[in-house]
Amino acid sequence: MTFLEASDDLPRPSTWRPLRLETLVLLRWLALAGQTIGVLFVAFGLGFPVPLLECAVLIALSAALNFWLVLRFGAAHRPSSLFAASQIAYDCIQLGGLLALTGGLHNPFSLLLLAPVSVSAATLPQRATVLIALLAALIASILSLWHLPLPWSPSEHIVFNRIYVIGIWVSIICGLAFITVYINRVAHEARQIGDALAATELALSRKEQLSALDGLAAAAAHELGTPLSTIALAAKEMRAEAPPGSDLASDVELIIAQATRCRAILAKLRNLGNDDSDPFAAVPLTDLLAEVARPHEARGKTILFDMQGAGGEPPVFRRSVGLLYGLGNIIENASDFAAQTVRIGAHWTTEQVLVTIADDGTGFAPELLARLGEPYLTTRPRDPQGGDAHRPGGLGLGIFIAKTLLERTGARLSFDNLGPAGHAQVTINWPRSAVES
Repeated sequence: MTFLEASDDLPRPSTWRPLRLETLVLLRWLALAGQTIGVLFVAFGLGFPVPLLECAVLIALSAALNFWLVLRFGAAHRPSSLFAASQIAYDCIQLGGLLALTGGLHNPFSLLLLAPVSVSAATLPQRATVLIALLAALIASILSLWHLPLPWSPSEHIVFNRIYVIGIWVSIICGLAFITVYINRVAHEARQIGDALAATELALSRKEQLSALDGLAAAAAHELGTPLSTIALAAKEMRAEAPPGSDLASDVELIIAQATRCRAILAKLRNLGNDDSDPFAAVPLTDLLAEVARPHEARGKTILFDMQGAGGEPPVFRRSVGLLYGLGNIIENASDFAAQTVRIGAHWTTEQVLVTIADDGTGFAPELLARLGEPYLTTRPRDPQGGDAHRPGGLGLGIFIAKTLLERTGARLSFDNLGPAGHAQVTINWPRSAVES
């Protein structure tokens, strides 16, 4: 199993459901509480004329919708992006209706048109956020042209300069554009990093579970050894007493043969944790690279090694899940994209350890070179109907996971093309002190 296969268990961006219904309902209750307090304070605290009935109807509709949503779906329900977007769009329309009844853009609370867009930008896909932002911009434009008078003292006549109103409209539009682009971009990158790191942790967890089976198998073999020896001893005693050539003698011989076979199997189980793949064993860098590259030699590509160092003997690494699979993932990618040859170089000094992995393929795409190592970045989309439908590629997590795992061991990775014809190369650099520690 590769890390890419493990990452297939994660939801794709199109299936994210980041919000619980409880969150949407709670935010709406907070908005309704503020709206109710504001309307009542203006009407009874300040004594200004307010269309109370119309405002109460809009607030009551939102409260009824909240009750219906909780009863219909339950507070723990995670709505789809489309459903969540429809709820946020409704909040925009409801707020626009209240503002239309209370002065439009003259109302200082018109700034709250930015709030639903902020929620959408932080939690929903970009397309939904853009649509909600356009809806809010449309509502702001309508409010700039049509609205009831701002509630004010009947004894005073208040007039807003048209240029001032246009300025408020422009500020709201600019705020909508900034929130849509900036917050949505930041939130999207945070979700990508979070999901990609989750894929990394999931892959490591699975590998560690497989490694733990070694110890479990050895323990089981130890526990089964004693009763199996007892069975074998009892069978040998029965063989001595059984008449030669009888059915009983044949059955006893069968028991002894099967017991011997079981003991051989248990011996293999005891040694599972002591073979060359022990993740806790120390191994020279040259042997480590040869071991990691070995599974990819049968892929039809030639793998060449260049091992040399000016710092004495090769540095000794401690095997770990992250180190083995990080290197393996990069070598696998190089084998996939190489035309014929993959070159693995190792150079070390008393201060640093350098590993290079290069192929003779077309190289990294120039437009993606500076972004390599980011999650969900790929030039190999998977066609569900094509010949590579079985492949886990297409999520763009392979390089990200390999980079993350190797950086945890103290390495620094860089990506480059060796020439205009391509020939991708990944350079992995460890401080010698990080390796020896």
